[in-house]
Amino acid sequence: MNSLFKRIAAPTLIALAATIASGLAHAGKLEDIRKAGVLRTAVFDSNPPFGSVDPKSREIVGYDIDFAKALAKKLGVKLELVPTNPANRIPLLQSGKADLIVADITITPERAQVVDFSYPYFVTGQQFLVPVKSANKLDGYAASRIGAVKGTTGEQALHARFPKAQVVAYDDIPLALTALRNGNVNAITQDSSILVGLLAGAPDKAKFKILPDLLSREDIGVGVRKGDKALLDFVNASLLELEKSGEAAKIHARWFGKGSKAPEPRNFKITAHG
Repeated sequence: MNSLFKRIAAPTLIALAATIASGLAHAGKLEDIRKAGVLRTAVFDSNPPFGSVDPKSREIVGYDIDFAKALAKKLGVKLELVPTNPANRIPLLQSGKADLIVADITITPERAQVVDFSYPYFVTGQQFLVPVKSANKLDGYAASRIGAVKGTTGEQALHARFPKAQVVAYDDIPLALTALRNGNVNAITQDSSILVGLLAGAPDKAKFKILPDLLSREDIGVGVRKGDKALLDFVNASLLELEKSGEAAKIHARWFGKGSKAPEPRNFKITAHG
């Protein structure tokens, strides 16, 4: 009887121990960051106004950077920015090279299978940037060559809405703009706020226009490693505090308010209901 119990119990105890160890690893991630004294955050360095290199200071600045700084401050640790592009955001998080993604990442059901998302801290929509003499309606590009950034929801939305279009994927939005300038594509798509900032800084901005219609609505959240509940809870609580204190609105005004390079009204609030 005892021998039989041992044969049955041993594998069960091993599995149980592994489960507990896994749970402790997830539960301890927030504490690990506190102990290390550093919050490693994946951010963009070429997607203004969310994240780009300031030509004077040579530091990465932007809307996402200000939120990353606020999270690190609330946690009481230093902030380490990990530059990335859309395609590498999730791999950086999953590989442990970043603790958070604060890089204009849209919340989608597909991504939510591998990443946990915070409450949305920005809401925008996908639009088209096209030559000024081109068609004014999205459907006018249904069979065109359209540029998008690899790994973005804009790329996915194009395939879904315009199956006859030829979608050309680029590593970042500046490369997509270059392709549009060269006539390699008829339009490019990206978040409206990014397109506004991109166009504002372009020396030839008079040659292009942003179409008014939205390709899709985009809810932007902070990405957290799957199952890391303690860190996710901290991020959500911090975002709600930033909203309540008015700091979230100040960050938005800094990068999207009147006088900014990408003016866009703040038609949303950070809430637990998204």
